[in-house]
Amino acid sequence: MTSSVSSPLPLVKVAMPPRERLMPALEEVLYSGMIGEGEAVYEFERRFGEQFGLPRALATSSGTGALHVALLLSGAGPGREVITTSMTAEPTNTVIMQTGATPVFADVDPDTGNLSPAAVQAAVTERTAAICVVHYAGYPADLAALRAIADRHEIGLIEDCAHALGARYAGKPIGTIGDSAIFSLQAIKHMTTVDGGILGLRDPAQTLLAKQLRWFGLTKGVPRTEVDIKRPGFKYNMSNVTATIGLQQLDHIDGLIARHCNNGRFFDRELAAIAGIKPAVVLAEANPSYWIYTLLADNSDEVEQCLAAIGVSASKLHRPNHFHSAFAPFAGPMPGLDSFYQRLVHIPSGWWVGDEDRQRIIDALAKG
Repeated sequence: MTSSVSSPLPLVKVAMPPRERLMPALEEVLYSGMIGEGEAVYEFERRFGEQFGLPRALATSSGTGALHVALLLSGAGPGREVITTSMTAEPTNTVIMQTGATPVFADVDPDTGNLSPAAVQAAVTERTAAICVVHYAGYPADLAALRAIADRHEIGLIEDCAHALGARYAGKPIGTIGDSAIFSLQAIKHMTTVDGGILGLRDPAQTLLAKQLRWFGLTKGVPRTEVDIKRPGFKYNMSNVTATIGLQQLDHIDGLIARHCNNGRFFDRELAAIAGIKPAVVLAEANPSYWIYTLLADNSDEVEQCLAAIGVSASKLHRPNHFHSAFAPFAGPMPGLDSFYQRLVHIPSGWWVGDEDRQRIIDALAKG
């Protein structure tokens, strides 16, 4: 695979299905008379779950909405705590606060950026409702250790797979080891429905409540004059329009994810030989999906400048959440995160990165 070098190589990029497939499907649903939640949504849920190995998949209006529901199902609320990471996009933690629970920031492994099981264990209290683990940048966290901690203390384990569509851990699809999992279908993720999300559930007994929470507390299929709201819910359901985009995306997403993975493994091999930088560690049990590639550099600013000079976008992308005033009160010392963030540089590894592009990156960094 090759690509042109005439325009800057972005860190992230929107992927859409072929116009000749997508536009007729959209026109059909837009003029069908049923553009809200309906059969297209349910077919999308079925196919997404089948394609990515989820036993139960519920479509939502966003990954954040899916996470809100997952947190409520785990018992998060006033007086409770959720152990989480500061090394993530802010919605992971804003939604914890929206439940009324307190985010408790555990430190991360300085070589992966993912939650440190030892730090998580140290953070567990009698108020802990759940552990929320982010598979940062598409690199699976230490799920075996985190699952053991959750089971030992009888608390929930939520997998935030927003970056990790298509990744695997110990041979299992990502999102199937936690009690629940969320996926983001926001614009710049591996796969998009313009905006949207998926909630994966391990326990079938939670399905009805999850569906009620995503739609005001109402039960679909029951006449409004007969339905009884027992617990208020939200407006988190997906529409047939976005589901139609998702259905078309599913026909092509495996190839796009495969290219992310191919580029990521190439960088793993080639960057290991360059002085002053190293790839983020990939756990032996993990198969990342490399949403963005993570490297660690002695001087991250120089790496960004070096790549900018050849027209390649590179950055830290995210800001540790405890740098924000809203989250600062919940942060203690996190030396692992400090080390990771100081060295962090993300470089593009997606489907738009051709063989020539990735070799240009390696050559530029090797010259340093």
